[in-house]
Amino acid sequence: MAVKKSGGLGRGLSSILPDTKDLEVNNSVTAAISNIALKKIVANPFQPRKEFDQESLEELAQSIRQQGVITPVTVRKMPDGTYQLIAGERRFRASQLAGLKEIPAYVRVATDNQMMEMALVENIQRENLNAIEVALAYKALVEECRLTHDQLSEKVGKNRSTITNYLRLLNLPAETQLALGSDKISMAHARALINVEDIDLHLEILHAIIDRHLSVHQTEELVKNSKKKPVPPTAKKRGELPASHVEARNRLKKKLQSTVEIKRTQRGKGSMTIYFNSDNDFERILGLIEK
Repeated sequence: MAVKKSGGLGRGLSSILPDTKDLEVNNSVTAAISNIALKKIVANPFQPRKEFDQESLEELAQSIRQQGVITPVTVRKMPDGTYQLIAGERRFRASQLAGLKEIPAYVRVATDNQMMEMALVENIQRENLNAIEVALAYKALVEECRLTHDQLSEKVGKNRSTITNYLRLLNLPAETQLALGSDKISMAHARALINVEDIDLHLEILHAIIDRHLSVHQTEELVKNSKKKPVPPTAKKRGELPASHVEARNRLKKKLQSTVEIKRTQRGKGSMTIYFNSDNDFERILGLIEK
């Protein structure tokens, strides 16, 4: 009986992992279950999930203490005799917490690309990666495996538009990505925000979503209205400086005898620009600043 290679990754682990009731070997797979010492197993460098909920791990560890590891992890053997995790890092970590010395494992031969693909699918199907983690995993597959969006769609069993929407999330400002990754906003909120290119306005709407618990529909309306108005309804007129900033700008103009501009966002971030007319004028202004 020959081991069939899977044509895609979207149909679950059963389409990736062979039937392990029998020992079968070909050029790419050793389908056998072995008990492997935990100290010989190292983490998967292609693991898309970077953080694991400690409380959830403790609960799984307690279950493992009582029932053992029901589903084996999947590993590949390395040239130095260690084993690298392909799938099952939660079970591996929980087994460590439970005090186990060994863990049942499927031993496979896999390339880096195959490891990345299997780790992605295993996590998406079993661990509910957040949207940014999924997007980063898709990006890694596109870049490392040189896949088109259509090819990636076929491999992970998702629509091409879904792949593209996830990858677009990586164009969001870092603060928005953090809010999405920490579940302060949903992917639907983020997709609405993608259309707001002005960074100041984008962040103002983001803070409004979080502070006022706006629904997706309310967010979409706010984004739509922002194309008619420069700021959300509750914000001050953009570009309006506090009186203290205006006074400081005027003092600097007088002291430096030069044009000074100050720009400030509603959250207090901004920039200050001092203009000069020549190299000599630059040295003059620099000398006044350094006094």
